[in-house]
Amino acid sequence: MDDASNYLEGLWSDLLSQQPETIRSAFASLDSSSRKTVITPLQRMAKDPGWQPEQRASARAALQALKNQINQEE
Repeated sequence: MDDASNYLEGLWSDLLSQQPETIRSAFASLDSSSRKTVITPLQRMAKDPGWQPEQRASARAALQALKNQINQEE
């Protein structure tokens, strides 16, 4: 794996960790454009069929942990 792939894998691992501080820290490390970019797949993962229950729970936990930041981005 190259550095970019490792970075993205680590970022998504942190965002889906179900640990609020880890989630917020990962999100805070992103620029405004990247923050908007990750919110959409988290919302889809939380709501859309086709995801495993654990993935959906992790996405919901991320969105809950980021609720204040997401509201500021909108």
